[in-house]
Amino acid sequence: MQKIKIRVAEKCDLASLVKFNQLMAWETEQKKLDESVLCKGVAALIVDHNKGFYLVAEQDNNVVGSLMVTTEWSDWRNGVFWWVQSVYISPDFRRQGVYAQLYAEVKILAEQQQNVCGFRLYVEKENLIAQKTYESLGMEQSHYLMYEE
Repeated sequence: MQKIKIRVAEKCDLASLVKFNQLMAWETEQKKLDESVLCKGVAALIVDHNKGFYLVAEQDNNVVGSLMVTTEWSDWRNGVFWWVQSVYISPDFRRQGVYAQLYAEVKILAEQQQNVCGFRLYVEKENLIAQKTYESLGMEQSHYLMYEE
């Protein structure tokens, strides 16, 4: 496998990120996302790092994977949790360490911030392959359940 470059997403990555979000939503939940809303949402995060940021994995100037990081303040820890979300790796690049490289970059960037107290993500209950990947990188299932309205 040729070298993968990990970098913070830029405006030029908008189309790739929108496509990846659409594919991920369909693959995991058979959900079709409104492209207009999605484009605006992805663009808003790219230009406003207060909302979070995307990382992309690139090979030969082609984006082959991505993830999004958003933040949550923890009063209990007086720090910030980074939530890893919207993970997508192109099928041809899965099981080759691309996500591991993206997650390693998340941890490097977090160390530079000095107030990140941990990392969290949520995963579909049935997505056992992703769960094993996260566990192999040192993450553990928490005791919290997630609710939403």
